[in-house]
Amino acid sequence: MSEQLKDFAELPKELARDGGAFLKRCQKPNKREFIGIAQAVGVGFLVMGFVGFLVKLVHIPINNVLVGSS
Repeated sequence: MSEQLKDFAELPKELARDGGAFLKRCQKPNKREFIGIAQAVGVGFLVMGFVGFLVKLVHIPINNVLVGSS
């Protein structure tokens, strides 16, 4: 039982140690990388918005047929 508690208490320490090592290896993106990431995110927003619009566009007539317009 005591061994399990020690292992459980070690998990946050290990997470903090690994997180610190990860942050030390990270670096800020340069301007070119940042613009590429921003463009990819923008395209993703547009695609997801278009898909949502198409789903809504198809859903409204189907819903009107099933429920009936009263």
